Amino acid sequence: MIKVLFFAGLRETLGKGSESLALPAGVGTVGALRDHLAARGEAWSALATMKNLRSAVNQQMVGPEAAIKAGDEVAFFPPVTGG
Repeated sequence: MIKVLFFAGLRETLGKGSESLALPAGVGTVGALRDHLAARGEAWSALATMKNLRSAVNQQMVGPEAAIKAGDEVAFFPPVTGG
């Protein structure tokens, strides 16, 4: 199992802040997980289309090529503006 966290507007778009899921077969990187989740449909496609989406594994910022394994926590952060 892995824990996936969604922050800010992404959490609102998906209607959830986190979920636990079994690491799907063939999904071994953050980018592959992102693609896997985006394939769920409508709201989830935001993961594939959102520009500057950042990610972290076990609280370390990483790129899409970062490896993931069972027991990891993966977080996705959309761009946030402030003013």
